[in-house]
Amino acid sequence: MFKRLALISAILLVTASAFADEGMWLYNAFPAARVKARYKFTVTQPFLDHLRLSSVRMGASASFVSPDGLVFTNHHVGAGCVHNISTDAHDYIKDGFYAPTRAQEPPCPGLEVQTLLEIRDITRQVQDAAKPGMSDVEVGAAQRAATARLEAECSDPAKGIRCETVTLYSGGLYHLYKYKKYTDVRLVMAPEFDAAFFGGDPDNFTYPRYDLDITFLRAYENGKPVHVDNYLPFTTAGVREGDLVFISGHPGSTGRLQTEAQLAFLRDLGYPARLQQLKQTIDSLLAFSAESPENARAAERVLFGAQNSYKAITGYNAGLNDRATMARKHADEEKLRKEVAANPKLKDSANAWAEIEAAMQWQRENFQRIRFQSDAALPGNFATYARTLVRLAAELPRDSATRLREYQDQNVPSIENALKSKAPLSRPLEIRQLTVALTSMQQNLGPDHAFVKQVLAGKTPADRAAELINGSHLNDPAFRQELYKGGEVAITAAVDPMVVLLRQIDSVTRATRKDAEEHIDTVLRKNGALIAKARFELYGTSTAPDATGTLRLSYGAVKGYTENGKKIPFFTTFAGAFAHESAHDAKFPYQLPASYHRAKDKLDLNTVLDTVTTGDSIGGNSGSPVVNTKGEIVGILFDGNLQSLPWNFLYEEETGRSVLTDSRAVIESLRHIYSAAPLADELIPPTRK
Repeated sequence: MFKRLALISAILLVTASAFADEGMWLYNAFPAARVKARYKFTVTQPFLDHLRLSSVRMGASASFVSPDGLVFTNHHVGAGCVHNISTDAHDYIKDGFYAPTRAQEPPCPGLEVQTLLEIRDITRQVQDAAKPGMSDVEVGAAQRAATARLEAECSDPAKGIRCETVTLYSGGLYHLYKYKKYTDVRLVMAPEFDAAFFGGDPDNFTYPRYDLDITFLRAYENGKPVHVDNYLPFTTAGVREGDLVFISGHPGSTGRLQTEAQLAFLRDLGYPARLQQLKQTIDSLLAFSAESPENARAAERVLFGAQNSYKAITGYNAGLNDRATMARKHADEEKLRKEVAANPKLKDSANAWAEIEAAMQWQRENFQRIRFQSDAALPGNFATYARTLVRLAAELPRDSATRLREYQDQNVPSIENALKSKAPLSRPLEIRQLTVALTSMQQNLGPDHAFVKQVLAGKTPADRAAELINGSHLNDPAFRQELYKGGEVAITAAVDPMVVLLRQIDSVTRATRKDAEEHIDTVLRKNGALIAKARFELYGTSTAPDATGTLRLSYGAVKGYTENGKKIPFFTTFAGAFAHESAHDAKFPYQLPASYHRAKDKLDLNTVLDTVTTGDSIGGNSGSPVVNTKGEIVGILFDGNLQSLPWNFLYEEETGRSVLTDSRAVIESLRHIYSAAPLADELIPPTRK
């Protein structure tokens, strides 16, 4: 039987001195004893509750920073809204945006934010759904039905309450997360892209950095700003070397507890294929952007995402190709397997690694089919809308518990909100994205593959992409609502070419998904849980679970490091930003916005701009509030250095660092660059100065 979380304090107290600042920890299993042993600070339950309720999920990470629903996140997290409210006359990505009054805060189409109200352990209910004599597939179905029932009982769409099951330790634990969501989100302030991403792709995942990667939004309900009791106040007191800080955010995924077989698959096939497709996408979008300023504006967010992913995955894969890293992973796995083999109580876990290896072999043999006949094979908003509408028509008539997970009742309100979005779509951009995907599909599956023939319909990838996008009306919210409300009758009768294609291939993509679930997902879940059982029996919860895109809490010290014999200070300044621009002759992407130069004489150039910490983070942590021991915001996480990228699989704190925009830079820029004193006063009211 699993050791329960009640044992965590005793376990962590024993092991506290043996660990560095590693871990993206569950809020209901935070290693307070470990923090106290290393930093002499007591993390209390009220501290944790307040930080949890102040944290926000919106694709990545964010936080409430005033009682009036003000939300703080990164520029690149909120850029979708900034882009969507831009027009030909006003490019707010380029020029920045500020609403001096609340009446001037524009809605962000399709955006919603969620805060985590409650965490409940449902491990027993989910595991008890597996009955003796069930096959692996039957167990998977029974457990999915159990989680669907629990989610439905917990959710209350009329009140904006949404619940979801979080699988931890590969099925060793199951938690039910209860969220309050807000669907009326409006833009307050965003700096220019050149300020938020100064140094561009060359400086991405490097340090020193000089970025003001921030955006402010506001959550509304019933037409008024939301009042929140839990929010994180700003401070300009600053941080010093060695100060303890906490990172509260939503790390996307890590593979620290994956087996060698899983990591080898990523190294040999998964990551190289992803890098190849990203490279094709980046090259195509760079050419597309060079064709006109409007193309460049339309593609900037997608191009940023592709370049960011390419650099990140390159770093992840470098870790998997590093002999020392993999030797350490191999030694850890061998040690665990030997201990399992020697423990009679763990005999059920002994064969788990072999079964995972078999599943990984099946995935290797079916890699291209799974890759290109999956839902992700056709990118872009037009294809996503079409797939969603086709699936809704088929799924909604069924009982919620038997539907595909993403179409169960608790998820439908968010889907409906997305379908109503008035965010503009760029047909030329969508054509270019789809062309890249169809070209890759044809190259990898072969022109004579039945699925390729069905998708291309006798045309070249470029011609087929243009036909599908130019002939579609899915950019119109009213048209999408008409199809949604018409259900299966409307979808069956639809002649929109994108809807027709997604309808035609739905049976194939569903079958591919089912194959992957049966041969990969179910096997990994079952055997991952057995390995987790062994870990619990032997080590307790002294290791944090892999990231799942849900709220976690990390901690670490503000600390510089040494690189190639050179001491790298923990902070940079506005003066350093101007010097960095000058050192690169102010050539793209090293051009500070004109607003910086206009304000230079008013700025305190010694104000700290960016800092680094040993706190553990990964993709998805962007926008995470970073607080001191008083619970005050001292920064916002926006990146990691190159040395932190292998943290996806193995943490080290010698040179790996999370990179933050400092709270002092935020207040200084609001007051002296952006003439946004009311916003600065909302963050730090005059009575607190």
